[in-house]
Amino acid sequence: MTRKLFCEWHPITYKLSVLKNILLRRIKWLIASNKYAAKYTDDLLPIIIYKHRSLIRRKIGNVDMQLQENKAINLSLASPKINKIIIKPNEVFSFWKLVGKCTRHRGFKEGLIIQRGEAARDIGGGMCQLTNLIHWMVLHSPLTIIEHHHHNQIDLFPDYNRQIPFGTGTSIMYNYLDYQFVNPTDQEFQMIVYITNEYLCGELRSQKSLDYTYHIKEENQHFELKNDHYYRNNEVYREMVNKQTGEVLDKRLLVKNCSKVLYSDEFIPQDMIRKVSQ
Repeated sequence: MTRKLFCEWHPITYKLSVLKNILLRRIKWLIASNKYAAKYTDDLLPIIIYKHRSLIRRKIGNVDMQLQENKAINLSLASPKINKIIIKPNEVFSFWKLVGKCTRHRGFKEGLIIQRGEAARDIGGGMCQLTNLIHWMVLHSPLTIIEHHHHNQIDLFPDYNRQIPFGTGTSIMYNYLDYQFVNPTDQEFQMIVYITNEYLCGELRSQKSLDYTYHIKEENQHFELKNDHYYRNNEVYREMVNKQTGEVLDKRLLVKNCSKVLYSDEFIPQDMIRKVSQ
């Protein structure tokens, strides 16, 4: 029998655990030797390293579409806290240090979150779409990720016009599950994020072009039936390629997923199912 964690004993012990983690993070921010990015400028850096956009309102299973509308509001409030931030050499980008706590008082609405392996509602829900966008752009740059959490143990919803490989998302929770990266280069980078009526848009800019380009590739994608449950599997790699020669200089495994499927198997493509001997 697995022993329960303190946070699993009771809703009150869960709240106490959350408060403890929030306090510890704030203390860490105060005493950390890292210099956090805090400068904004309306002057855009000249070179676009990578840009991407993602649809804001998506039909996700049987989730209430009002939560998608609320997410649009939440993204409109959070995006300006990131937009036009400059990340100088050796500086650290911290999502929660810039955005702050998402509260009703600040205008944030109830949105979809993933909590304890299932869909739930909470104020500020939908922020992971913003960190997903940022993460995807950072993966196409020399910026180094130093804190990244993800919920790839589960496949909660069927694909709906998926643009990026499964399992490359982020999981965040104010403020102890943060998304952070550091700039190890000798040039400045700038993060641009904004929303339109339909899309969350982003650009990663820099002072000068890079000698390398980065490609994210998905391999060995399939579903397996094990012990009466389906699991989604894939491997995600990042390649660093010399722009002039096209030579692949480095290929690195980012994540290997084996995630329990929580939706009906009618949404699983039959040609992607791989039989496993029991």
